Amino acid sequence: MPTTTLTADTIGQTIKDNEIVLIDFWAEWCGPCKRFGPVFEASADENTEIVHAKVDTEAEQALAQELQIFSIPTLMAFRDGILVFNQAGALPAPALAQVVEAVKGLDMDDVRAQIAAGAKE
Repeated sequence: MPTTTLTADTIGQTIKDNEIVLIDFWAEWCGPCKRFGPVFEASADENTEIVHAKVDTEAEQALAQELQIFSIPTLMAFRDGILVFNQAGALPAPALAQVVEAVKGLDMDDVRAQIAAGAKE
């Protein structure tokens, strides 16, 4: 499945409507972003059940600021609308595959329970 381009207008609905969404925050001038791009594209081809999306931080500066993207590339993973992974830096293919498998394997009832417990403190 090809990657999807997200904007401030589409990111919320995309996260809400899909079980797993991986988002690559990047910019055209960013060397590490260019190296990570093909790795991310390959993951999209291999994991067609997951939405692989990209946000151009130059075109979407307000969105990048709102999501506190201070370094690119940054990868965020959402599962059931919950942010479960957020890391700056270009990942090699094996590390991205490990993230994908970890996100797929999450016990979301446990994640929600941990969030609820944290909110009570």
